Amino acid sequence: MPGIDFGVVLRQQKIEFSEIRDAAELCDELGYHSVWFYDHLLGQGGLDLDIYEAWTLMSALSTVTKRVRLGAMVLCSAFRPPSLLAKMASTLDVVSGGRLEFAIGGGWFEPEFRAYGYNFPDTRARIEELSEAAAIIKSMWTEEKPSFSGKYHSIEGAYCNPKPVQKPHPPVIIGGSGEKYLLRAVAELADEWNCPASSALEYEGKIAALKKHCAEIGRDPSGIRISQQTVCVLAENESGIPEKLEKARRRYGFFGDIEKIGIVGTPGQCISKIRENEKKGITKYTIFFSDVMDPGTLRLFAEEVMPAFK
Repeated sequence: MPGIDFGVVLRQQKIEFSEIRDAAELCDELGYHSVWFYDHLLGQGGLDLDIYEAWTLMSALSTVTKRVRLGAMVLCSAFRPPSLLAKMASTLDVVSGGRLEFAIGGGWFEPEFRAYGYNFPDTRARIEELSEAAAIIKSMWTEEKPSFSGKYHSIEGAYCNPKPVQKPHPPVIIGGSGEKYLLRAVAELADEWNCPASSALEYEGKIAALKKHCAEIGRDPSGIRISQQTVCVLAENESGIPEKLEKARRRYGFFGDIEKIGIVGTPGQCISKIRENEKKGITKYTIFFSDVMDPGTLRLFAEEVMPAFK
């Protein structure tokens, strides 16, 4: 049975960089698969909050970690021209020794689009733009001198050297849950689909929609890895759960019912929940821990939960 990969979403607003670095180094030491950020330009929970830009964080952390992979869930395709993003990604994959997790999406937080001068078209247009971006990026990673002419983007003889370390290219992860357009883009272009935490209770319907799109284009859906964004509330014993669960509700309640969508309980109970999800095809996680980057919680999960899935 293949293993399960566990990634940790690290805090990036209202925090010192040294704290982020320490958490990333601890995740590296403990054997986590990956560390993650979100690609927002304005604060979440307050537009004027201090918040670090995701790509810069990933680049900085690539130099102080050795094994853990680095990603943003998800990069907003509108923020960076796809040709430039392809070059940035190739460079970071080389610098990190092949540790880039490349996840991309169409964006959704309209205030930052407006504030930073980006157009904010309707959902269909944003997904069409995302699809063109993904196609350009993959071509620049794999072709010597690609050209592309689309509705939103074009390139002409776009050398992208050095190529990424990962072959044939870093897996392309598309995150989101729109059944009509987003999951169609996943079927056409992605190596992995990341299901947002807010869509966890609709997972079966989303999978059915993805399989339908795959059937229409003649793709085997088993070739698309399934990952899930989730909240984890972990305590050594059951007496510690209520306080941590209440904290998770205050911090991540916008995702929905934490007890239903998340991984909640003691190490044994968390293992059981992950095994249930494994039967549904979920083999990778990007985890929001209820107490974020608490070293004790990170260590407890790594030592008591992760070994069950190696």
